[in-house]
Amino acid sequence: EENGHQNKKLKSNADEEDAEDQNKKSPKRKIVLLMAYSGKGYHGMQRNVGSSQFKTIEDDLVSALVQSGCIPENHGEDMKKMSFQRCARTDKGVSAAGQIVSLKVRLIDDILEKINNHLPSHIRILGLKRVTGGFNSKNKCDARTYSYMLPTFAFAHKDHDVQEELYRLDTETLERVNKLLACYKGTHNFHNFTSQKGPRDPSAKRYIMEMYCGEPFVRENMEFAVIEVKGQSFMMHQIRKMIGLVIAVVKGYAPESIMERSWGEEKVDVPKAPGLGLVLEKVHFEKYNRRFGNDGLHEPLEWTEEEEKIAVFKEQYIYPTIINTEREEKSMANWLNTLPIHDFNSSAVEMQTNNKNSKKSSDLEGSDGCGDDSD
Repeated sequence: EENGHQNKKLKSNADEEDAEDQNKKSPKRKIVLLMAYSGKGYHGMQRNVGSSQFKTIEDDLVSALVQSGCIPENHGEDMKKMSFQRCARTDKGVSAAGQIVSLKVRLIDDILEKINNHLPSHIRILGLKRVTGGFNSKNKCDARTYSYMLPTFAFAHKDHDVQEELYRLDTETLERVNKLLACYKGTHNFHNFTSQKGPRDPSAKRYIMEMYCGEPFVRENMEFAVIEVKGQSFMMHQIRKMIGLVIAVVKGYAPESIMERSWGEEKVDVPKAPGLGLVLEKVHFEKYNRRFGNDGLHEPLEWTEEEEKIAVFKEQYIYPTIINTEREEKSMANWLNTLPIHDFNSSAVEMQTNNKNSKKSSDLEGSDGCGDDSD
């Protein structure tokens, strides 16, 4: 019996030594992972440790990292131990085609294949790159690009009786949509486009580089279009509210002047478009790439080689989810029915201010109606 016990002890010691040897062979390194996922059924990207009630993308990712042997189990419980940072904290139901996370892992053989083997098919790791030791994907990211896919009947005027499947967006309406979206370019105070931020909170000011709606296309008899927006950073619900307000104006529920007003100090009722169509397309590391991308040790954080994989993933998992959910659950159609409930009118005090400033605002409308920050 003693010999048997001794043998077991020797075997467990040998196993531990093997594991240690493996760890020595694959030391921990700081890397970034390029992720794509369909967000339906998840409560966003960010993990809430200790809350198993609401499943997040990171719950599945951490589980796969532990099971594949990239990180020790205790790192899953305390994510600071692996210096984990996601680039963007996508909200409930939001998908991603180009999310980036940074973390320290053991660089085991066939690492991507092993992680993906433990992930559901609607979450994929599409690429990996080594980065500097102090790299933090959230802090080093200098811009993010999102897209929002929506059925074009969202832009049909409220006074027109529209059959959703038959509606097709005309050139004139698309031009108006793009004129309104372009108003967001520049720096504005977006306190009305998120919750829990006051008009004087400096963090409510955000810089938008680009925003436009592409040409419409038909999928499964319904016409869709994709709005793309690139900005330095975004607050919770900001993009959905930016799009919601433009839809309210195009449909005829709100005047165009509401956009200018929404950047002022007054509280404005801004509707929030459904989360379904929102996709994190790409994150940009322009400053980091200039400094470290060609230093001979690190690669620039660009993913041209992975673009085809990203496109395939979107066609396979993201677009079908948006289209099928829209058809089955009618999220956009149901949300459009709530627009008349919103109060888009000015307060009495503001009406007086508007009268005083009427000449000033008519001068602005003579240019492009976007105010000073529209360059």
